[in-house]
Amino acid sequence: MKFHQLRYVHEVVRQQLNISAASEVLHTSQPGVSKQIQLLEEELGLQIFQRNGKRLIGVTEPGRKIVELSARVMLDMQNIKRVGDEYSREDSGALTIATTHTQARYRLPAAVKQFIAQYPNVKLTIHQGNPAQVTDLVASGEADIGIATESISNDERLTCLACYEWNRCLVVPPQHPLLSKPALTLKDLADYPLITYDFAFTGGTLVSKVFHDAGLQPNVVFTAIDADVIKTYVNLGLGIGLIANMAYDAARDAPLVSLDCSHLFPDSTTYLGVRRDAFLRDYMLNFITMLSPQYDKRTVQRALHQDL
Repeated sequence: MKFHQLRYVHEVVRQQLNISAASEVLHTSQPGVSKQIQLLEEELGLQIFQRNGKRLIGVTEPGRKIVELSARVMLDMQNIKRVGDEYSREDSGALTIATTHTQARYRLPAAVKQFIAQYPNVKLTIHQGNPAQVTDLVASGEADIGIATESISNDERLTCLACYEWNRCLVVPPQHPLLSKPALTLKDLADYPLITYDFAFTGGTLVSKVFHDAGLQPNVVFTAIDADVIKTYVNLGLGIGLIANMAYDAARDAPLVSLDCSHLFPDSTTYLGVRRDAFLRDYMLNFITMLSPQYDKRTVQRALHQDL
């Protein structure tokens, strides 16, 4: 059994059983990948993949365990390399962050700017997705740190740290009838066409639950993953917009007007998650303190079960 054989198995699964795509990522030939996987299967005395002719169509029951162990080996090798880099190349490397659009657009920029200034030799990559996608990217080892609201903290594969709380505001055109209301009610929101986040994003399930518990059905006419898109369609007169309060800036978003909704919805918490068995390099820990200044590095290490 050789390390590269496990690596081939791992990459083929990552590429949805597409050997051609896996061979491109691995910078080797398609026949070479197939041959090495077959040699591994012969050595183990079992089939890892189900086949239809030469095409892979699934993973066998014992193969699922091999795939799981292969992924663990890949992460262990990554951790070993990180330990070496931590002491030999302290200020260079890579950091991959997975997050939602709202966090990437409105919360991360200050921390990213500070990080790049301090670590110019670290390659920083940001992947965007919904909370479930963010969670999977971190759990698979494709991202080092995941930042999202609510559901990421429920995944047992990750250790999470609460970063900050936020709530929502309503954006409306000038002279909208709701501007004359002393305080908004859920019924007010339900009376107008509503434009808001896709319910896979940014606490959307919490919003729908609040309406449901109040016996109300909001008239959601349009959803988007991007607050800027929501504001664009509010400006077109298609409805009122329910967005994260961090996504509104009076000067930038004029002539839209913001109305506070924090009394209608409980606060949402944005969490930062890392894989439980991942080794975090020093600059990764420092990025976390830049994003959440209420923590120092020792507190982050303790919270994420890192060795002190």
